[in-house]
Amino acid sequence: MSRRVLSPLRRRAGVALCAFALAGCAAGPDFVKPESGLHEAALAPRQDYDGVAPASAAAVPPQWWLLLNDALLAELQSRAQAQSLDLQMASERIEQSRAQLGITSSEQLPSVAASASYAREALSEHGKFAALGAPSRPSDFWQLGFDASWEVDLWGRARRAREGAASSLEATVYDREASRVALSAELARTYLQLRGTQAQLDTARQNQAIAERTLGLAESRERNGVATRFETASAQAQLATIKATVPELTQRRNSLMNALALLLGEQPRALDAQLREAMPLPSLPAAVPVGVPSELARRRPDILRAEAQLHAATAAIGVAKADFYPRVGLRGRIGVEAFESGDLASWDSRFFSVGPTVYLPIFQGGRLTQRLALNESRQKAAAIAYRQTVLRAWHEVDNALDAWAAQQRQHAELSVSYAQNKQALHAAERGYQEGAADYLSVLTAQRNLLASQTSLNASATNATLTLVNLYKALGGGWEPDAVTAPAALSRNGK
Repeated sequence: MSRRVLSPLRRRAGVALCAFALAGCAAGPDFVKPESGLHEAALAPRQDYDGVAPASAAAVPPQWWLLLNDALLAELQSRAQAQSLDLQMASERIEQSRAQLGITSSEQLPSVAASASYAREALSEHGKFAALGAPSRPSDFWQLGFDASWEVDLWGRARRAREGAASSLEATVYDREASRVALSAELARTYLQLRGTQAQLDTARQNQAIAERTLGLAESRERNGVATRFETASAQAQLATIKATVPELTQRRNSLMNALALLLGEQPRALDAQLREAMPLPSLPAAVPVGVPSELARRRPDILRAEAQLHAATAAIGVAKADFYPRVGLRGRIGVEAFESGDLASWDSRFFSVGPTVYLPIFQGGRLTQRLALNESRQKAAAIAYRQTVLRAWHEVDNALDAWAAQQRQHAELSVSYAQNKQALHAAERGYQEGAADYLSVLTAQRNLLASQTSLNASATNATLTLVNLYKALGGGWEPDAVTAPAALSRNGK
């Protein structure tokens, strides 16, 4: 007798153990973090340039613009992080992905619903039920109940779907951080271009003063009969040429101020009062921290975004494979129903139903097979996109390091050129004033000085811009540790 009692219990226990074992399985491949290969990257300029500032293996500062020691730039960066419309839109996309994750996660939980209905019914006196003797007079019918259903996730379909949704949420988080990196770089680039344009305006005004002084000297010599009209006309032409550059530079300055206002989500001319006053370009730091190559994949949010997208695509394969297997669920209903509302409280008015449900796809016209093929192709495309993102990042860093070193070297040589042209102009002016040199030498020296000073200003601007490009390529502008932990928690379901 005890054997007959224990045998059903053993069978039920075995069935339960099998169900739990199956519930621990998940269809489809498990995601494996891809190797980036960036540990082989060389974070140093080529050996083609001498006398450039060294690159340091120190960690890349999240707020790299502080290396430029410009308080106004730091203030604008803080305002942009708080006011940028691009970052606000990216944050809303994160909220959308978080809501989608909640919707997907709910598929792992039972669903319970309540229902209530009332109807006044009457059978046809000439119908088949009346012919069988059923009463045809009108009557009320009341019904109250609860419905519950739960799909047993035997093949991990719901878990794979949640895994994919969590990875998609990670991708949107890293997408916002990529926007943050781009914003900080674009704001710094625009700010430095503004300072460079203001420096060119100041140079133009200085050269205008020189040209006006030279014109006055030429007119004085012409009045005294020691110079020709050619010298005076040439001096007037040189002055007009310099004056012609001022409107273009002024328009460029105003456009850059508006561009900064747009990055901050402000109206046009909102920053004019704060930015119109010219300030010198920030100086380059003595040493530039670039970190170590192995950390590059973790610092670049676009690489992390591509990795999360690959994870989501891998989880989608599991969802597609699970669709080939039966779906087993439990469904139950309980409630009360009666013809009189007063009888609803009676125990005899109860009804219930409970039992398993099984859905088995038999013929779908190839839909499930093609869906699996589609998701496998998407996963392969995501893997290629990840490799492409890593390779592009490697190229960007290498090019940025090379440009940074080249600009430093060019700026050093242009500084020598400017100093020599300035001395040449002083010598030409003194010789012309003393009558020892003709005006052509003065005109040539003026043009050479203007060209070298313009090139020097452009070089100073480009040198700081290459630093901006370098830190954008290195993934500076966000804090990985502040974002990676919450994203990992959402993926693991904690």
